[in-house]
Amino acid sequence: MISAYQRQLRERFLEVPVAAPPAPWRPVLDRRTPVGGLLGIGFAMAPGTGHDLVMVVSHDGHGLFDATTGEKIARNRDPEPDTSTPDAVPDLSCPGLGPIAGTQVRIAGLFGGGLHTTTADGWTLEVISPEWPNDRVLLSADGGMPHNGPHGEQWWHIFNSDYSTLRAAGFSPSGRTLAVATSSDLTLWTRPGDEAELRAGERE
Repeated sequence: MISAYQRQLRERFLEVPVAAPPAPWRPVLDRRTPVGGLLGIGFAMAPGTGHDLVMVVSHDGHGLFDATTGEKIARNRDPEPDTSTPDAVPDLSCPGLGPIAGTQVRIAGLFGGGLHTTTADGWTLEVISPEWPNDRVLLSADGGMPHNGPHGEQWWHIFNSDYSTLRAAGFSPSGRTLAVATSSDLTLWTRPGDEAELRAGERE
């Protein structure tokens, strides 16, 4: 039996609409990127630039996207059977492709694992299920939890997975990319990074 507080909290989460993340976050594309049979995603860093890359693992193979533009930059439709899904290795990883070939990318999704749920400057992501099995993704500023404060000012309901199964949600290690992956698509938001950090990445 749930308490009155739990019931009030659930009702609060159910009543708020989906809202876009606030500035400096911006959508990478105007729409979700369809990925049929998506199993999981992982982040990598582009050699020489330090830009975030997103690797997508699906029933149709592996794909690599530029997290700033959403452009697909590499594709492998026929990965080796032993490495086609992340559950084949202990650290839930798959071989990189394209510019990150020769590396392993940890994948979060159907087989387990997870992405970063906080950033160094206080953004926090939380997945809740007030209407299980449908999941909702909440974004908070300043490290706060979305249990207090007005919606749209201190926290935002940014995604409602009421049409497909949530696979993973979280930030890239750099904190510059926010991703939500379902079994049918990928949604990305990005924000400018620290200029000194970006310059350091370009020198690598």
